[in-house]
Amino acid sequence: MTRPERAAMLLRKARQDELILERLLGDADVDDETLGFHAQQAAEKLLKALLCYLGIDFPRTHDLSVLLELLGSQGVDLRPEHASLERLTPFGTTFRYDEVLSEGSRDRDFWLGWIRSLRKVVESRIG
Repeated sequence: MTRPERAAMLLRKARQDELILERLLGDADVDDETLGFHAQQAAEKLLKALLCYLGIDFPRTHDLSVLLELLGSQGVDLRPEHASLERLTPFGTTFRYDEVLSEGSRDRDFWLGWIRSLRKVVESRIG
């Protein structure tokens, strides 16, 4: 698989996680851990798609800060609001097998907005 083909595959996979987020967002029976996991996965795949497209090797990780730092070290600037995407990392790691500590209500709509915004940035760079 070529780098552009792999990047396109990662974009498709990210869109699948985004669709799950869209469809289940308003369902109060769906827990934050599940929605946060799909938000984290979408963000991870979007960042990896951009890294792949740019020919930047990346480790097997779910840590979004590692991926963001790698992009930054290569001179790829994302919008300032994407720097805080790393807050989703626990949903792909710790919270996947543990319960979310109660921190009050989370803004689930914000998660979807974050992913949509990141997707637009990544797609505009990939073309």
